[in-house]
Amino acid sequence: MRQKVRTHPTLSDYAGRHKWLTYASLALSGVSAVFALVPFIYIFYIIRDVIEVAPDYGQAESVSFYGWMAVLFAALSILVYIGALMCSHIAAFRVAGNIKKRLLKHASALPPGVFDSIGSGRVRKIIDESSAATETYLAHNLPDLVGAVVTPLAMVALMFIFDWRLGLACIAPVIIAFFIMRAMTGRDMQEKMKQYNDALMDMNNEAVEYIRGVPVVKTFGQTVFSFARFKASIDRYHKWVVAYTKRLRQPMMFFTLFIDSVFAFIIAVALLIQGRGASDAQFISSLLFYIIFTPLLAVTINRIMFMSENGMIVKDAMNRVNSVLDMKPLSEPENPVMPAGNDVEIKHATFRYEGATDDAVKDISLYAKAGETVALVGESGSGKSTLAALTARFWDVDEGEIDIGGVNVKNIGTRNMSRLVSCVFQDSKLIKASIADNVRLGRPWADDAEVAFALKAAQCEDIIAKLPEGTSTVIGREGVYLSGGEAQRIAIARAILKDSPVVVLDEATAFADPDNEYLVQKAIKKLTEGKTVIMIAHRLSTVTDADRIYVLSGGKVAEEGTHESLVQRGGIYSSMWRDYNSTVNWSM
Repeated sequence: MRQKVRTHPTLSDYAGRHKWLTYASLALSGVSAVFALVPFIYIFYIIRDVIEVAPDYGQAESVSFYGWMAVLFAALSILVYIGALMCSHIAAFRVAGNIKKRLLKHASALPPGVFDSIGSGRVRKIIDESSAATETYLAHNLPDLVGAVVTPLAMVALMFIFDWRLGLACIAPVIIAFFIMRAMTGRDMQEKMKQYNDALMDMNNEAVEYIRGVPVVKTFGQTVFSFARFKASIDRYHKWVVAYTKRLRQPMMFFTLFIDSVFAFIIAVALLIQGRGASDAQFISSLLFYIIFTPLLAVTINRIMFMSENGMIVKDAMNRVNSVLDMKPLSEPENPVMPAGNDVEIKHATFRYEGATDDAVKDISLYAKAGETVALVGESGSGKSTLAALTARFWDVDEGEIDIGGVNVKNIGTRNMSRLVSCVFQDSKLIKASIADNVRLGRPWADDAEVAFALKAAQCEDIIAKLPEGTSTVIGREGVYLSGGEAQRIAIARAILKDSPVVVLDEATAFADPDNEYLVQKAIKKLTEGKTVIMIAHRLSTVTDADRIYVLSGGKVAEEGTHESLVQRGGIYSSMWRDYNSTVNWSM
């Protein structure tokens, strides 16, 4: 059975109706390259006329005309090249903009869990840097590449017109250098470019993680070597770069030798010809022309070699763009259904992360009546956060079903799901915007009074009072930052404003100090009034009042019941509760 091959848009597809501007820029760049060579022809005429009338140089009457014609074509070359760049830039901006729009539109349809698993920073880097790479390539590199290719072709024609023997002397080392260049920049180079970008991206990501962990390093007196992954990424990058540089050392040496040895070939052929008595004025003028002209050939070939790398960079960028487009978005029902009830039921849910060997959750079933609070507890890696994410449809289950109000979440649709479910995580995400705008993300059309009410309900009055511009204060600007507990209360205010009937709390008090924890708990109590709540907590004191507690172990439900019944059972939860109390009561 023949497998269907996925196709992706090309750069010209992204250009749309502006693609003709790219073709125009290529044509104009080629014309500019030809015009740039014409002054050399007039320089040859000047040299020829001067040699022919020597020593009576006053008879060289056409020298001034030839000089002005050289200036004219040089100016025309510049003007045409400017026109080429204007066309290429307009097209490049459209392509980069359309790539970014398509990526952002596709990213908005991806399961939210994707950004946690591969990193939102990596996706942002692909969107920003890949589109920028195509812009640079189309705006500058591609027109310059056409000019760089047209130039040597036109030069070869000129070389054989003036003296085919000297022309052959110029072309021979260039052909050898060209094949060496092809060996260095072939298909293997494309794979090496991908490996280089992967190693660089890996090192950058680990550097960010290291910087975030600097406070821990200082607190515990650790060194950089305690961050094994960061050091390993640096070592991998170093090893790759050194090995690749050594591999290219010899080919690059021979390439440089031949491309810079054109003069030696010309002089050798000239001596052979002159030795046979061919030292007339025409030959001397041709020889001088080649001596002046051939350095341009070496420069052009070098430009082609380095520009071929730009093509590999943009090809790798497009592969990364396509890797995002290949990510499967959540399915959308043809006729979304808004459930009438708010009860949550998970039926035999099984889910495995992409690339994992084991299921994160296995055949889990649980139920939360409308208005109930259900708590999920268990050791790290037991599947609590995964189950909460599945409830909010950050992922779709591989097997089983998740219902809200008796309707499968797959039939509710992502837009309706965002209205039904509010999430408050242990690491709340606040954008670089005002406090009011951060809260208003919960309900963009809310007025100032509604925002103020939500902030008050979330116990944020002390935060607003100390900020220089109140709710208009922009977070992250001019040294205005919030603590973990303060950021959590702002996130809860956002959820209160959203007023969804189902609330998912994932370690909402994890980063709060004792004072903030008290306020966060009060804010959570206000948020969850009358709501169906799925709560994850390590601090067992926060789940004692839950209507039902599910104890997870190894991705399965090991125990369920109320706090009192589970403590009396003497199982996993009872042991956890005993250990928790011993740590709370521990003193030095």
